[in-house]
Amino acid sequence: MGTANSEAKDEAIANFDGEECKKDSTQFSEGEKVLAYHGLLIYEAKIQRAEFRKKECKYFVHYLGWSKNWDEWVGADRLMKVTEANLEKQRKLFKYQNGDKRLKGHIPQGKLKVPIGRGKKRKSEFGVEQDKEGEEAEHLLKLQMPGILKKQLVDDWELISQLGKLIKLPRSPNVEEILKKYLEFKLKRGDMVGDSLVEVLNGLRSYFDKALPALLLYKAEREQYAEVISENNTSPSSIYGAEHLLRLFVKLPDLLAYTNMEEEALNVLQQKLADFLRFLQKNQSSFFVSSYDGPQVEIHSKAQKK
Repeated sequence: MGTANSEAKDEAIANFDGEECKKDSTQFSEGEKVLAYHGLLIYEAKIQRAEFRKKECKYFVHYLGWSKNWDEWVGADRLMKVTEANLEKQRKLFKYQNGDKRLKGHIPQGKLKVPIGRGKKRKSEFGVEQDKEGEEAEHLLKLQMPGILKKQLVDDWELISQLGKLIKLPRSPNVEEILKKYLEFKLKRGDMVGDSLVEVLNGLRSYFDKALPALLLYKAEREQYAEVISENNTSPSSIYGAEHLLRLFVKLPDLLAYTNMEEEALNVLQQKLADFLRFLQKNQSSFFVSSYDGPQVEIHSKAQKK
């Protein structure tokens, strides 16, 4: 009986706080149309439910025009009011993600999924088969980007695409070194490190080297890439660092949608990638740059302030 009373009390508190979330004008309300971050882009969404979870308001959102499979709980940091300023930011993000003609067919055109499906297949720049545009492939890999790293991505985009700054290259630690540090971290902690983890890390490096020139550079970075690659005559993973590696994780669900992985193997991969993201988050201050080359602006990351 005591347990039942306790559960009822907890439910009552949750319902009360949920009502407070709905009443707070600085937050969001059920039924409200909002703009929501998903990856690096912003999408139109509608709040289905509002609840108080783990000392903060959480919102169950439906992305307008998309399957309910994409519905998810998000925090207020993922949401924005529908204002002209925020709509302009949405348009700019889509523009910079889709501006380079070589990226068409690889980057979602303002959608949550890459436009591929059961049509005629063609080879992509990554050596995998890709269906013709206009149809969709299911994203079986679902990576939850930590909020701090999401802010890191947005700050990175703003500094480079909006303020004309660049990341000084070569980076230290570079991608190869970060992957090695992760392996050393797992060994030092006493975790079981099998061939599968080594294969995942080697796969990340390979994907990074092939994806960087086609998918992971903003337009403002392409001239720098051409110069640094010709000067060093080496792979991108030995020149670029955590900033560009993090961008790869945004693209991985799209890239892996083309592979035929069994569900069990996909679940294992998803767990390993999530653990690696936690490792990046834990080492954010030492892996990510604190300043960018270019015009003098305030560069203290919002992600680092939190």
